[in-house]
Order: sequence, then C-alpha cells, then structure tokens
Amino acid sequence: MARAPDISTQLVARARQGEAEAQNLLLRRLEPVLRAFFLKRLGDVPEIDDLVQNTLLRVHTGLTDLKDNARLKAFAMKAALFELQDFYRGRYHGREQLYDPEQPPSVGHEAGGDDPRLDLEQALQVLTPHARRILELRAYGYRYQEIARLLGTTEAAVKMQVKRAFEKMRRLLLTGGWWMF
Repeated sequence: MARAPDISTQLVARARQGEAEAQNLLLRRLEPVLRAFFLKRLGDVPEIDDLVQNTLLRVHTGLTDLKDNARLKAFAMKAALFELQDFYRGRYHGREQLYDPEQPPSVGHEAGGDDPRLDLEQALQVLTPHARRILELRAYGYRYQEIARLLGTTEAAVKMQVKRAFEKMRRLLLTGGWWMF
C-alpha cells in the first residue's frame, strides 16, 4: 500500500494559486495513493492508468473548489470514488475500437445477405458539427454538465442538442433516408 503523501498545506495553497511547479508536485505525490486505491478495489485491470489520470484531472480542475487546504487527500479520494463509480457504470468499457482503413465500413446491404448495414459515420453527417461533438463526448462518458463547461454553453442546451440529434437520426433511420446524405 502506498504511504500517505507528503503534502503540506503550503504546497496546496501554492498549487491553488496557479503555480505550475506546485501543481505538478502535488499531482505526482497523489498519483501513487490513487493507484493504490484503484488497485485495492479493482485489481490490476488495464483501465487503472485511465482511472488515475482522470482522477488527477478532476483534482487539478477542482482545486479552486477546495475550501480547506488540509483536506486535499479527502478531496482527491472523493474524486477517485466518482471515477470508480463511472467505471462501474461502464464509462470505461468499449471506448476504443480499431478501424482498418483498408476495409472501410459497408453501406447498404452486406454482400450475399439481407441485413442492411448502417454506416454510422455517414448517418452522423446529417447532424451539425456541434451536435456531433456533443454526441461524441456523451459516448466517451462525459456528463451533461462537463460537456456544457467544455463547450461554453448551458447544461439545458446540451441536453436539448442530444434530444434533437437523436430525434433527427431516428426519423432518418425509420424512413430509410439516412443513405441519401
């Protein structure tokens, strides 16, 4: 088990003020503690590095929300718990799929079969770039609030974009007109 990090309240204060060296040192000292947290709960799974990095990102972006410099470890553990919950909800599964440029996805009917094949990339082209970006972020597991912050908009606007995008794609898929775009 990793020993408790040597993190002083002065180091936390400097990091919260935006001092890059203090922020880097702070995150480096938290990393082994977070890794031990995830290893103890999940074992040696391939997603450990992602979990640790995403937790460190949450801590880094949330430093301004920290009320008491002496409570950094509790703050980091809460961020780790949120990442663990996301992991259990499936956020880390099936994110990446290999794409072979020599064999592009088929459109229309598969040769010799009756199954219509949908080229999702082509179907997504009916959406605006903004709507496609929002759906992409949702597919990666970002919450509406996080997407709104990233794109500089409101959570309600993001939810409405998702709803409209799905309605548009559903309409096109039901009418069979998706292949025309």
